[in-house]
Amino acid sequence: MDFEQDLISDLPQSIIETILTKLPIKDAVRTSILSSKWRYKWATLTQLAFDDKCVTLCNDRAIVENNLANFITRFLFLHDGPIHKFSLSTSYLQSSYDIVQWLLFLSRKDIKELVLELGEGEWFRAPSCLFSCKKLTRLELVRCELDPPPCFKGFFCLKYLNLQQVLIPPDDIECLIASCPLLESLTLSYFDSLELTVSAPNLKHLILEGEFKDICLVNTPLLVFISVAMYMTDDIAEHFEQSSSYNFNKFLGGVPQLERLVGHIYFTKYLSIGNHEGCIPITYYQLKFVELYQVSFDDMKEVLVVLQLIVNSPNLQELQISGFSNASAAVQEAPDLDFWEKRCFIDCTLSRLKTIKMTDVSGVQHEMKLIKFLLEHSPSLETMSITPSLYLTEGRLNMLIALVSFRRASTQASIIFIHEQV
Repeated sequence: MDFEQDLISDLPQSIIETILTKLPIKDAVRTSILSSKWRYKWATLTQLAFDDKCVTLCNDRAIVENNLANFITRFLFLHDGPIHKFSLSTSYLQSSYDIVQWLLFLSRKDIKELVLELGEGEWFRAPSCLFSCKKLTRLELVRCELDPPPCFKGFFCLKYLNLQQVLIPPDDIECLIASCPLLESLTLSYFDSLELTVSAPNLKHLILEGEFKDICLVNTPLLVFISVAMYMTDDIAEHFEQSSSYNFNKFLGGVPQLERLVGHIYFTKYLSIGNHEGCIPITYYQLKFVELYQVSFDDMKEVLVVLQLIVNSPNLQELQISGFSNASAAVQEAPDLDFWEKRCFIDCTLSRLKTIKMTDVSGVQHEMKLIKFLLEHSPSLETMSITPSLYLTEGRLNMLIALVSFRRASTQASIIFIHEQV
């Protein structure tokens, strides 16, 4: 038996590349010393991921930046063959001229996935050659400035677009989205004062975070996941109050395939604005998971938004709501309490709802009415957990007594009261 047989070197190239791809790129290069067969194995990798660990770090930023730039430049210079994925995550290279040269090089290599995560400092202005990468299927940019050239017609193969802290004219971001006909996943984070209209017929996943003045979903029939966090400024709050159309329908009126909805800060507030009279509610047959944070139960319009979502989601399985109410209002008589006795909700049955999680519960009357409603109309409910607000120092016992007294449609339902110490 030949104990010196080199089994690894005789593996198919595709398997060797998989092995090298699992290594940090610096270690992949080091395999060149193993034998003559391995000298340039790393040079044909199609997936390249560079970060600050590619070089030895020290206290002299200029030295680290220079070493990192030289390492990547030499790597690309010696590379042979196509590059399908290029990822750069660094806090040392921002508006570096080297990055421009690398992008020019990649644009000639039929790059399919491009990820640039640049650290603090000056925004990197993406060169026009970025927009000539016609075969891109994935584009992730962090702390970049985009200015699409007039000749840019779109990324016709792009399926995943993630822009965080990206400076781009409002009209251009809408045109960019609309010019990606195959787009399936879109993430926009840390955008300021943006009025956004999203038109993407193949979009399935949408994540929005920032100071949005308005959001309108147009031609997004395949959306299955939405997560929205809206930050509020005085200017945006004033703009909200001037809205005449019903934001609920404008945002959620054309997403019949929605399966999961996550609404963070100010989301229910945004949905509640506008005149809803005459609007025909849509039924969300596929919606199974709803998470709503910082819901103000002092605002009847926000309560209506929550109810509209729940009663029009017949297959809802899991519901999570975080309150944002004035605990002192719990002892005050809330307006419109007779609303809960109206017959419009009596026949509603949430037959699939199994798990409810209520957090930051202040015990205001509309909040308790919602809990009572959920218990009475959820025959398959297994667990409802209640976590009182940390600011609710008194009245927790009364809340617990009320919860125990509520009728339950499910004989298997258990109520878990989570008492957290302040």
